[in-house]
Amino acid sequence: MNILREVCIVGAAALLLALVLPSALAQPKQDAWYRHALTGMEVGPTGAQFGHSDPKDTRYCSRFDGKAIVQKAISAGVDYLVLWVRDGDYAYYTSKLLPIAPGLGTRDPLRDAVAEAHSHHLPLLAYCVVQQGGLYLDAHPEYEMRGADGDRIGRFCYNSGYLEAIKGIVAEQLAYGIDGFHNDMVDQGFGKPYGCYCDTCKKLFRKQYGHDMPSSADWGSRWDEMLKFRYATSERFEKQLYAYIKSVNPKATVDFNYHGNPPFSFEVGQRPVQHAGNADFVTGETGQWGFSALGVGLNAEFYRASTPGIPYQVAMQRGVRMYHDQTTRPLADIEWELNVLLSHGAFVTMVDKTGFEGDLDPIAYGRIGKAFKAAHAIRADFGQQPLYDVGIFFSSRTRDWVAREHPASYFQAFEGAAKMCAYEHLTYGVLLDENLSLEALKRFPVVCLPGAAILSTYELELFKQYVVQGGNLILTGETGLRDQYGAESLSSDIEELVGANPISILKSKDNWVRLTSATPGTLSRSIPSNWNFLVEGPAVIYSPTMAKPLATLLEPSRTTLQREGKDTSDWPMSPNKSIGPAALINKIGMGSVLTFACSPDYSTASDHHITETRRLLRNAVNLLNPHPRVTVTAPANVETVVTDDPAARTIRVHFIGYNALPQTTASATRPYSLPGLMEEAALYNAEIRTSFEVKSAVARRHAKVTATRIKSGSIVHLLAGEVHEVIVIRY
Repeated sequence: MNILREVCIVGAAALLLALVLPSALAQPKQDAWYRHALTGMEVGPTGAQFGHSDPKDTRYCSRFDGKAIVQKAISAGVDYLVLWVRDGDYAYYTSKLLPIAPGLGTRDPLRDAVAEAHSHHLPLLAYCVVQQGGLYLDAHPEYEMRGADGDRIGRFCYNSGYLEAIKGIVAEQLAYGIDGFHNDMVDQGFGKPYGCYCDTCKKLFRKQYGHDMPSSADWGSRWDEMLKFRYATSERFEKQLYAYIKSVNPKATVDFNYHGNPPFSFEVGQRPVQHAGNADFVTGETGQWGFSALGVGLNAEFYRASTPGIPYQVAMQRGVRMYHDQTTRPLADIEWELNVLLSHGAFVTMVDKTGFEGDLDPIAYGRIGKAFKAAHAIRADFGQQPLYDVGIFFSSRTRDWVAREHPASYFQAFEGAAKMCAYEHLTYGVLLDENLSLEALKRFPVVCLPGAAILSTYELELFKQYVVQGGNLILTGETGLRDQYGAESLSSDIEELVGANPISILKSKDNWVRLTSATPGTLSRSIPSNWNFLVEGPAVIYSPTMAKPLATLLEPSRTTLQREGKDTSDWPMSPNKSIGPAALINKIGMGSVLTFACSPDYSTASDHHITETRRLLRNAVNLLNPHPRVTVTAPANVETVVTDDPAARTIRVHFIGYNALPQTTASATRPYSLPGLMEEAALYNAEIRTSFEVKSAVARRHAKVTATRIKSGSIVHLLAGEVHEVIVIRY
């Protein structure tokens, strides 16, 4: 089952890149701007972002002013600025290779921005679109991706001559003296039809694999080769573009807009680690509109895990719903998202889109400036090492081969585990299958494998070593019970960890759990015993061998029509008979494995979530790690991040309160509702309990703090009323 990452290398130059580039990235220069940046901005126009705009409309960008943009960004307190200079239609500078935005006339915003930025010693980066359909692609059909039927599919093929074309474009921009690039994006589309089946790709594929491309996603060995080919294509393009930019200006930084994280799947052509480390740092994006409120912190931790030890950038936006919607968020809403990202260790870029003619919104810059300056006032409190409670394992192989074209069916378990940690104030991090190591596992007292159905022999051995040496695992749902192609595989590979034989995977999702007298008190805390409660998600029937059963699993009832296949089971039915243990615990060496035959993580993020499933997962963490160094109690809408600075003997606890207002139904997708906005901070009490004596505890902002010595450590009480508060504890 051991799954090896394959990289397609074409030609000696590409091979050299593959050998040289990783070592170059492993030693980034300590004086590079991104090593000490906290906040920045990206500013670009609105009006051609979807491509195919009117090239004769001279109103567009008629007031797009590079110097004014730099001055506004500086007034907001930025450490760097990203200026939009190329999209699918136009260049926003004097280009010889691209059509120029019609309203610019003889003006050159890039020239003016570089001059103004450098007069203030401000790094100025170019936002350069790499992948977007529009007027340029229409003019160059030879670069376009093709579907299996040969039809054009509106994306650039990275195996075409497009690489040489983009080299010419970035060379023009480098000539202005810019400090680097943000390249957006190196995706291969976000859904069907999948490509690319152009003649060049077909030829390269046949040369590597000895046969033709599969004509569709048949989810067999040839489609496995197709996915590897697509991943390698994106990787090679990124590395070659990176190397070219560095050959022209070694000091110019390079980053790519990354799409290896949820909610993106194989369709995009990126894997979590393979495509994060091909630049100086990884850049992702966030926002409730696409990633959820809980996804803000989760994605930051995902980026941290994808490029360990290297700074990671996250982009958020000034607008309420999307980048170009011309709205402005309330200050509290901006502060909340900004400080979630900073607390999770990211440096943050605020995206602002000008009006159609290029106007800047002064109110937006006023609010952004207040948020940025407040963050800079306590910048010494950001960037320390998290004091982790839980590591959440992400399996890209499960994403690709079990979830397939329905990625949410796997993401739901992964995101549910993160949701539990956020609500229960457990500091969490992410572990990725591509760079998993025993050293990485040991950073976490508890590691959760949420629905990781495909586990390689190598991964299973690492998990076993981790537990034998004192680590604790939580397995849920179908973890370890599918082969490398996603087919059900009830082999004995997982038995040693679980301490039970898997009998079958249930076809139902509306499964039920009952806690009994055999359930430890820690596991049943805040959950009624002898009560059947719904735990929506995959479930497995296990027969214990070495493990001790802790709770009971019940299958759902089915009507006659459902049994005959004449009615759906989309809505949960009531519980029926018990069919096996719902939870088991198995001691191995110095550690323990707690296996849920059900899926409390999936349930926590499901459409039928109840608080008991979240508590069940939290209780499992408490059972396995009963004496953490720091325990935080706060309202569920307050996210917390605990960091440690051992050299300074300082613990920091970040509190970020989410206080969005309730909403009505959406206009076009009823009965769904839009996420609300924050207009003001909430007032709340919280408690920090430590296993060590606290010498002092102070609030960075305005919280009222008291510390009390107790027999087993200390308790810090606080009353907070800020969007973001930091309690600094000396020990």
